[in-house]
Amino acid sequence: MSARPLPSSRRRVRSLAGQLFVVQIVIVAAVVAGGAVLAYLFTASRAEDAARNQVIAVARSVADSPSVREAATGPDPSAVLQPYAQQVVAHTGVSFVTVMDTHGVRWTHPDPAQIGKPFLGHIDQALAGQTWTETYAGTLGPSVRVVTPVLDADRHVTGLVSVGILVRSISDELRAPLLALAGVALAALALGGLGSYLVGARLRRHTHGMGAAELSHLYEYHQATLHSVREGLVLLDRAHRVVLCNDAARELLGLEGELEGRPIAGLDLPESLVTAVLGPEPARDEVHLTAERVVVLNTSAIGVGLGSVITLRDHTELQALTGELDSVRGFTEALGAQAHEAANRLHTVVSLIELGRHEQAVEFATAELALAQRLTDRVVAAVGEPVLAALLLGKAAQAAERGVELTLTEDSRIDDGVLPPELPARDLVTLLGNLLDNAVDAAVEGAADRADAPEVTVTARVEDDRLLLRVADTGAGIDPRAVEDVFRRGWTTKSSGHGLGLALVAQAARRNGGTVEVGRERGAVLTVRLPLQRAGVTAR
Repeated sequence: MSARPLPSSRRRVRSLAGQLFVVQIVIVAAVVAGGAVLAYLFTASRAEDAARNQVIAVARSVADSPSVREAATGPDPSAVLQPYAQQVVAHTGVSFVTVMDTHGVRWTHPDPAQIGKPFLGHIDQALAGQTWTETYAGTLGPSVRVVTPVLDADRHVTGLVSVGILVRSISDELRAPLLALAGVALAALALGGLGSYLVGARLRRHTHGMGAAELSHLYEYHQATLHSVREGLVLLDRAHRVVLCNDAARELLGLEGELEGRPIAGLDLPESLVTAVLGPEPARDEVHLTAERVVVLNTSAIGVGLGSVITLRDHTELQALTGELDSVRGFTEALGAQAHEAANRLHTVVSLIELGRHEQAVEFATAELALAQRLTDRVVAAVGEPVLAALLLGKAAQAAERGVELTLTEDSRIDDGVLPPELPARDLVTLLGNLLDNAVDAAVEGAADRADAPEVTVTARVEDDRLLLRVADTGAGIDPRAVEDVFRRGWTTKSSGHGLGLALVAQAARRNGGTVEVGRERGAVLTVRLPLQRAGVTAR
């Protein structure tokens, strides 16, 4: 399937890498051009200073020459000084050497036709005994020149010497350095352009050819998506530090404050969850408990050694529903077992009647009814909360099916309406259902080592504005050394199981502001206390 072409308006948008390349080329070109101009100005200034120093030195040497002093007062200065001036020009590299009288009339000149004509330039300072430099356009063109006096033994000015270098000669000397400078500038521009192209190509790969506006929109979409999804998402770098944590993850893990840059091991998370995140193998649908939530954890690596991504799903309600479903399934099995037992008892009664033993039939039937009704009457009379009453009756049937006697203590009493509506019935099922399941299992397993029958005793009452749920069994009890680990996920005394029940009990109690205590009598005793006042309801 071919890719759909982009709209023309988008095709005209230059990518961020392309924009950066253009900007870098402009900056490199400006820097190179500026450097070249500065280098040219510096070189030209240095060349002009060197030329000025050169003509001053040559002019003073000529003016101090004895032959020049003698010729200046002789009968025919030109005849003596013209050959001498030409030799000086040939040996020093200056453009001209002009010797003149105090009125500015030339005695020497590179062009013999100019001999005897007035000098073009300023000579007043030289006549005053000073050496004067200037840039002036004479008969040979613009030049950097100097005019210095020729002094006799009495320090009187008897003539003047002017030495100069043409500006075009200085320019000719600058041509080679300038060509080299231009070559260096072009090479720098080419190298800068190549570097900019490579940087742009790398950036283009990382940005997938998108422009600045597209990247900005993508970031906004990215942030909106991350913080709107219901699943928790945490990104970690290669050092297991938090790079990103969306709102759902903060809520599921109970995290607050600034998280970016903090190591995952320092966020006060459950040890089992941290171990799964930092483990060498990716986690797949692992169930973990936080302070108030049951979460399903998945982890996966990002690239090769770049970090990892953690996804979290809230499994709290589903776990509670699963517990309720297990309870209903247990009720169904218990009802089936009771129906089977009822059929057996009914057959027994019918057989006794057929045998003509009517009194025995009545006694057998009423005894069975009294035994079944006794616990029902006790539960209904003591526990007015319908959810707890139904749960106790169902669990009693399940316990009886397994040969365990479940009894409700005489001091148990919970009137209807005492529990606040803010206390979820689902949490009550989680609390009492898991406590009873564990107690029945412990009583059954401990029956092999005890002479008496397995029993589970339940206390449910309101005490000091708190709901008290107490479950005791006749099992082996809990090792005092393991008390701290009882409510940790994975702890169990069974040969098989997930060790999640008591962890869910502790979590549900903590979520409702309550506590769970572990004790020991004949077997294990677990006590849950839930406050009733916090929801604004006073116990009756």
